[in-house]
Amino acid sequence: MSGVQKLTLTDDAEGQRLDRWLKRSFPQLNQGRIEKMCRKGELRLDGGRVKASTRLSEGQTLRVPPIAAGEERARPERPMRVSRVTEVDAEMIRSCVIYKDDDIIAINKPPGLASQGGTGTTVHVDMLSEALMFEREDKPKLVHRLDRDTSGILVLARHGKAATGLSKAFQDRRTRKIYWAAVAGCPQPRIGTIRFGLIKAGGYGAEKMICIHPDEVASHEGAKRATSDFIVLEAAGKRVTWVALVPITGRTHQLRAHMAEIGHPVIGDGKYGGNSTTNDGDGWGAQLGGEMSKKLHLHARSLMFRHPFSGAQINLTAQLPDHMTRTWDTLGWEPQDHSGDPFEEDP
Repeated sequence: MSGVQKLTLTDDAEGQRLDRWLKRSFPQLNQGRIEKMCRKGELRLDGGRVKASTRLSEGQTLRVPPIAAGEERARPERPMRVSRVTEVDAEMIRSCVIYKDDDIIAINKPPGLASQGGTGTTVHVDMLSEALMFEREDKPKLVHRLDRDTSGILVLARHGKAATGLSKAFQDRRTRKIYWAAVAGCPQPRIGTIRFGLIKAGGYGAEKMICIHPDEVASHEGAKRATSDFIVLEAAGKRVTWVALVPITGRTHQLRAHMAEIGHPVIGDGKYGGNSTTNDGDGWGAQLGGEMSKKLHLHARSLMFRHPFSGAQINLTAQLPDHMTRTWDTLGWEPQDHSGDPFEEDP
């Protein structure tokens, strides 16, 4: 028998549930044993009784009762994950979940939240995904990305096999992604395909893509072919239009760069729509002016794919973010009027 242990918790325990921390630190302990130790008061945190679900904090003292010699094993070699997720952020990201099963989680990502970390980015979906582990031991993995300011459906895999299957589906274009956007002006014709290639702009600063004619892609090092479909759903005169967009390829900033190139930048897109504060209906200008939000009006509305294990058809839909809902209300546009795939309907 080992004696009573009094352990001072380090930062690797911050925010962790007591039962999960114990099972990682003492893998010989099962859930039933931990629950029993809690009921009998054998486990004490800073001298007080605890539940298996109690959240731990760095600096606390945990009393662990004697453990039978036959039970003792070495600590796992894998280091404990240090949680950086606050309770407020955890509740926020959990509230974004729109679909969950044993293999997949899908969220409606809010605008302004990056998918992954980068220079100056400390809070992002990849980090917050620790709060989406639920009953699993490992955090879910991103299988695709959305721009920071683009809202909508983002899918995560709950284990490695699901990540492999989903990643391949995205790479092989066996998914159907439909975006909604409000764009400056009104595209003519009202349905079409954009095939401008994309190449990264040179110089320093935030990443930006430049469109080049498809016939010139082969002669530009680093250029990639890109294809996007668009269709007009509703128009407010010639000033602003609600369009549905499908990225046939998946290049960085593809939809934003393509719509700006044909003269109809996404509302709120200062990067590709210029610095104009109003759009007078000529197709240029990133803002509507007045009371309209200056945030980016681009939303990953729906995603359709086959489940990587069951093969079932998964059809996901994400509600518009608040700033786009206000714009839709102001312009009298009704999301329910275009609930299906508009490219399968008569334009």
